[in-house]
Amino acid sequence: MAHITGKRPKLVLYPTKPVPPTAGTAEGDFVVYASYRGTEASGFYGKLKVVRTTDGRLLYPFDGAAPIGPFPTKQEASVAAVTLGTEIVAADLAYPEL
Repeated sequence: MAHITGKRPKLVLYPTKPVPPTAGTAEGDFVVYASYRGTEASGFYGKLKVVRTTDGRLLYPFDGAAPIGPFPTKQEASVAAVTLGTEIVAADLAYPEL
C-alpha cells in the first residue's frame, strides 16, 4: 500500500472505460493519500483519500464521513489520517465493498 503525503493528487485511473468492481487482494492494491489542513488557532484536521487501484473505486472520503480531528499538532493529524487509511484498507481486504 502506498502512502503519499503532500498536495492533493489528481487521480484518474480509468477515464474512458468502465471497469467492473474488483476486490483488492493485497495491500499493494490500494493507495492511501494522507495529509492535514488547518491552523494552530482552529486546530489541525487530517485529510485522507483511499483508492482501490484494481477498479479505481474511491473508498474514502465518502458522503457523511466524519472529520479527522481536530488535533493540536500537524504531526498528530497526519498520523491519525494514515492510521484511519490503514484501517480502511484492512477492512476492505476482509470485507470488500463491491
